Amino acid sequence: MSHKPDRRHFLAATAGVCATPLLAQSETQNNSQAQQPGSESANPNLRLASFRFDITPPIGHSLCGGWIKPVIDVDDPLEAIGYVLLGAGDPIVVCVLDWTGLLNSAHLKWRQMLAEAVGTTPDRVSVQCVHQHNAPFACLDAESIVNAQGDLPHIIETDFFNRCLASGRKAVQDSLQHTSAVTHVAHGESAVEKIASNRRIIGLDGKVLSQRGSSSTKPEHHVYPEGLIDPMLKTFAFYNGDQPLVSAHYYACHPMSYYGDGRVSADFCGLARRQRQSQTPGCTQLYFNGCGGNIGAGKYNDGSKQARVELTQRLHQGMMKSEASLIKKPVKSIEWKTREFLPPLNPAFNETALVQEISKKSNRIVARNRRAYTVAFIRRIQEQIPILLSALQINDISILHLPGECFVEYQLRAQAQASEQFVACAAYGDGGPWYIPTRQAYPQGGYAVSVAWCAPETDQILSAGIQSLLDRN
Repeated sequence: MSHKPDRRHFLAATAGVCATPLLAQSETQNNSQAQQPGSESANPNLRLASFRFDITPPIGHSLCGGWIKPVIDVDDPLEAIGYVLLGAGDPIVVCVLDWTGLLNSAHLKWRQMLAEAVGTTPDRVSVQCVHQHNAPFACLDAESIVNAQGDLPHIIETDFFNRCLASGRKAVQDSLQHTSAVTHVAHGESAVEKIASNRRIIGLDGKVLSQRGSSSTKPEHHVYPEGLIDPMLKTFAFYNGDQPLVSAHYYACHPMSYYGDGRVSADFCGLARRQRQSQTPGCTQLYFNGCGGNIGAGKYNDGSKQARVELTQRLHQGMMKSEASLIKKPVKSIEWKTREFLPPLNPAFNETALVQEISKKSNRIVARNRRAYTVAFIRRIQEQIPILLSALQINDISILHLPGECFVEYQLRAQAQASEQFVACAAYGDGGPWYIPTRQAYPQGGYAVSVAWCAPETDQILSAGIQSLLDRN
């Protein structure tokens, strides 16, 4: 049975994918709680609910698409965390998962579930992943493809997936019983020390010489400079008076210290977030992975258990410093904007040849399961089912929600394009495209280009979409 919606159903499910100005003062919420004295907010009806629920896979479940060791134990649980904004037109939901990815129709199902839970439309819902690897890599379309083979491990077990949706619906609906007024927002940033480095080492011939990856024991990988990164961790926060309600952190780096041992973990990003949460029990802490497709911790991470501890400490320190720089300002304006994005396919991949490779039982599991993701995306684009880009704009703040594993250049370009704004990027939304390199990266080769299902022309299309989201005119 296919899980893939056609374009007509997609457009019905995500109605309103043009820019959507929020008529903040025209709607009154039934749940009324007086704002704290001294509020200067231009929107006295703005309210917020936060939620969290467990999405830890059971023992035996596949991790990272089924080509690494399945779950044998849980070192620390995986969570879905988010918030609901009320009083700014139809409700807005922003959610982040401790999963490797959420792709194609699986991503749409999450957005539909969250939309139904709060009474909004899926185009007003953002769902991103942190991208830890000892975690599920959920694509229902690819699951159907491998399940038909009869001898391949699951990509995502549908019963577990549906249980997560049910848990999420209940958690979000329950959260609406405990909302708080939003009077102020704040933004801040701080440099993070000794985590991020560019994964792609370029040789004298202009080609990728070496893939540094998320961890490395090669001395040369530790000697090479960091390369192009975004060193800043950015924080965006909601307040009710002096009380922080939500603190959302954004940093671009693959979030793995080590993986493949079957032990579920939110890894150093999730551990740092959880440590910060224990210090601020009244404020919901969220962590979003920025455009980290070509960024990893390989310069500073040898894959040891001690390295995870050190990376956690460094990221936690960055969170604290960024929060220390927050300056509150009354909410003056809010806008939720969306754009459709339909990337062209990479001509390097042929569906017929890929299906043959999936069926070849002598191939390794990774070679067969990974190709199922490619076929799923090819079929999606052939059916013209678009990806949705979105942005939450409050005052001079723009929070971008982007798909897949975007290269860091997209994030840096966005910040340069709108230098008068505070721009934070959350990538790893709809993961259908896998890697989204820049156009210049394709002739350089390397791992990321080899698993980029989109054509080089995608750069121009995605960049135009990002620019339109940032446009305040």
